[in-house]
Amino acid sequence: MGRSEASVARSAWTRKTRSSGVPEHRAGVLPLPAPGERIGLIAGNGRFPIIFSDNARRLGFTVTAVAHVDITLPELEHHVDRIHWVKIGQFNKVIKALKGDGVRQAVMLGGVKKVSLFDVRPDMRAIMMARRVKEWKDDVMLREFAAEMEREGILILESTFGLGEVLVERGVLTRRTPSDSEWEDIREGWQVARDIGRMDIGQCVVIKDGVVVAVEAVEGTDEAILRGGTLAGNGAVVVKRSKPQQDLRFDLPAIGPGTIKTMQSVKALTLAIEAGRSVILDRQDMIAAANDSGITVVGITDEDVTREG
Repeated sequence: MGRSEASVARSAWTRKTRSSGVPEHRAGVLPLPAPGERIGLIAGNGRFPIIFSDNARRLGFTVTAVAHVDITLPELEHHVDRIHWVKIGQFNKVIKALKGDGVRQAVMLGGVKKVSLFDVRPDMRAIMMARRVKEWKDDVMLREFAAEMEREGILILESTFGLGEVLVERGVLTRRTPSDSEWEDIREGWQVARDIGRMDIGQCVVIKDGVVVAVEAVEGTDEAILRGGTLAGNGAVVVKRSKPQQDLRFDLPAIGPGTIKTMQSVKALTLAIEAGRSVILDRQDMIAAANDSGITVVGITDEDVTREG
């Protein structure tokens, strides 16, 4: 690994103190892995696990993946050093696989559609973990999962670990910029997305001319865009952001070429995504597709939607 890559890796290991409701011993700098060490990957759907694995190996890490049958892309096995396949709910197998490979730190990347959870056949360990949970909400369940992993000596890292270059930056990312009316919809959609996130409903809102036509729930972002865009007709605005209480270890908002393809199919015109807390998958392909379709992609923060104009 060259000097420049080593510098990138070193910067990826450092994490500042955050008041995110996680155990006190997480404050400050975590005992993160160094290049040459093994890191675990608990993989859901989509290309995010593949992009992480490629980058982690480029930085000198060895990657052990635990992938989920019928959810994780099979091609992941060609991008990791070792892979174990499990079914949703086989929590004990996840732990055994990671511990068996000597994994002490891991990331959780890629989603699992909530509708898939209706088919879960949990093992006894998953059942016991579920009994300790007071609320059946995503964040609560995931935090308990991470706590159980930690009790087994496996620390769950932030999902942005080593991936600073795929985070959405602030500003317009495409040739086309939002119109004044689209900025109005972005501001309104941003507030609505914050509210549904606070209630742990979803991350995405579809809006047109000040009217919210769809909010994401169990169906996921693409289906919400299809539903909202069909109702709105040409020119819908899509807003996606993290939850106000987002634990950065889990379920960061992600966009990619598939998002643009879905927007194209319903002639949605603008995509506003939270800067610094969201990721772009296959960036070059996504931006090229957006430019070819005349779709705007813009990274925003609270500051952008609270100012006038």
